[in-house]
Amino acid sequence: MTAEIGGFAIQFKVSGDASDLQPAAKNGAVIRATETTAGDAAAGKGINLLLHGDGGQSFFDFPNKGDQVGLLGVVALAPNDKMFWGGGGGNQRTDGVLHSKLLDALITNVLPQVIKMDSSKVFFMGISGGSFLLAGFFLPAFAEKYQSGAILGCGALPPQVQPSANFGKTLETMRIHFQTSAQEQDGIQVTIPQAIVSYLKAATDAQVDKKALAKKLTADATPKGTHCVFDGKQFVSGIQLLTDNYSRVIFGDGDIKGIGKVSTSAADNNQKFASGVPVAKLRNNAAGGVPQGSQLRTAAKGFPQGTQLRSAAGVFPQGTQLRSAAGVFPQSPQLRNAAVFK
Repeated sequence: MTAEIGGFAIQFKVSGDASDLQPAAKNGAVIRATETTAGDAAAGKGINLLLHGDGGQSFFDFPNKGDQVGLLGVVALAPNDKMFWGGGGGNQRTDGVLHSKLLDALITNVLPQVIKMDSSKVFFMGISGGSFLLAGFFLPAFAEKYQSGAILGCGALPPQVQPSANFGKTLETMRIHFQTSAQEQDGIQVTIPQAIVSYLKAATDAQVDKKALAKKLTADATPKGTHCVFDGKQFVSGIQLLTDNYSRVIFGDGDIKGIGKVSTSAADNNQKFASGVPVAKLRNNAAGGVPQGSQLRTAAKGFPQGTQLRSAAGVFPQGTQLRSAAGVFPQSPQLRNAAVFK
C-alpha cells in the first residue's frame, strides 16, 4: 500500500488477520492522509512500526511481520530514491525533521484507515539508519506523544533537534533499548555512546527516578558479530533474531536465546566494543583524539578561542572549532598523535 501525505508517497506494509484490518487494507491501495484522529483504543491492537536501514533491506524482508503480544508488525519505506530514513547520508540526516513529521502523520492519519488500531499502543523499532532517525529526530520530538517503547538496533544519533518540553521526563516511563554488537561500524561506535549519554542527561535533568530509569533505558553490545549481525551469522538473520524477541526485550526480562540477557541499565553499562570504546560512556579514543562531533573547550590560558584543528584520520571533522571555557582543559594541554592533529 502507499500513503499519500502532503505530496509525499510512503510505501508501507501491515500484518494481521482479516479481523484486524479495515476494508481499505488492500494490496496496491493508495491511502490519503485525512484529518481523522488515530484509532479507537477499544477497537483493536497496537502496532510495532519498523524503520529499515539504508537501502531498505528490512522493508522488503518485513522481519516484524505478524502479531507479537498484540502488536501488529508494520514497515514503512523511506520516501527517497536511496531509501534512507532521514535522507542525506551517514550521520547527516538532512531530512530528519521532515521524515519524522511524515511518520507521525502516517501513524495518526493513515494507519487507522487500514488497521483496527489501538492508538495508545504504538511501538517502534529501528535498524541502522532507521535508528538514526528514531534516536536523533523522531523520539526527541514525539516520544512524549506516544509514551511507548522502542528498540534502536545497530545505530543511533544524539538528539539533532530541540527535544519536546517533557522529553526527559518521558524517559521515566517509555521503554528504550539500544542494541549493538561488539564489532559495530567505527562511526556508529561514536554515535551510539553519544546518544546514550544524551538520553541519560535528558533524564537526569528532568530528575527522573534512577531506579525507574535503570529499567526503562537499557543498552547491550553482547553479540560478537559485525554491524547488525546479532546472531553472529548474517545481517538478515541477526535482525530477525532481534525482531523475534521484540516483546521479550520491551516487556520481558530481555533474555534472548543466542545472545543472553540484554537489558542492562544504560547508566550502569560498562561494556566496551571490541575496539575498546565504551558502549554507554564518552571518552577520548585510542588515537588520542575525541569522538567526532564533540565540542572541545580550553582553559582560559590554553588555546585561543576559535582555534581550528584539522584531522587526517577523521577523528575531528575538518574545521572543528575549539571554544574557551576555564577549567575544562589544563593550561597548555598536550595533544597526542601527530597523525590526528596537523
